[in-house]
Amino acid sequence: MRLALLSDIHANGPALDACLAHAEAAGAERYAILGDLVGYGADPAYVVRRVMALHAQGALVVKGNHDQYATEPPAAGKTLGHVGAAWTGEQLGGEERRFLAELPLTARDGSVLLVHASADDPARWRYVDSPAAAALSLDAACQPPTGHPDVRYVFGGHVHQQTLYFRGGAGKLMPFTPTPGVAIPVPRHRLWLATVGSVGQPRDGRVDAMYALFDEAARQLTFHRVPYDVQAAAAAIRATPLPAFFADRLEAGR
Repeated sequence: MRLALLSDIHANGPALDACLAHAEAAGAERYAILGDLVGYGADPAYVVRRVMALHAQGALVVKGNHDQYATEPPAAGKTLGHVGAAWTGEQLGGEERRFLAELPLTARDGSVLLVHASADDPARWRYVDSPAAAALSLDAACQPPTGHPDVRYVFGGHVHQQTLYFRGGAGKLMPFTPTPGVAIPVPRHRLWLATVGSVGQPRDGRVDAMYALFDEAARQLTFHRVPYDVQAAAAAIRATPLPAFFADRLEAGR
């Protein structure tokens, strides 16, 4: 089974379409959406409907913090994540809002655990951006009482970066920065955690969308970068009441 892993779409329709087309051409047989369908971008309703259609066809979907903001907007914007939450929620119909509100925080499929942020406390939206944070998430996913010993792979997003961590012989987690398009062996005898990057808002200085493809049979994980029409996505943001900074950030890959 080839599982396409997409996270942090952030209401960016052109980026989502490009990644889905790339994944289909790469042989994806199933899809996993790792949260933050909405937020920042101009196409929340389109993205949610597209993901709902994938879910109806068997895709796994978990909730991100921006999905929660869209259905439970804060009284006043305190962070960039809160800004625009009310507008985003207003663009969604009742069915789309219910879909986001009812998403689980985690999903397990055999040896794979999916989570938006950290598995040690998913509702707190902790960033997995260091070996120490990755170890907490991996232990919570794989070790009782919170985890399951059959879990060997934890896939998440939230940090908008593509990084792979693995547990070495000494028990420490080692970080690895992948090369796009190059398959990485991920054998079952190790424990693995990957942040798959952001479809809709990369933050590594490059504008190309990100996703990853897990080949369960071959035990390989491939991280991808996908070009899309960034200018169209930015122009769509500027045509809304959302802050222009969201468009500027998209064009800068920051």
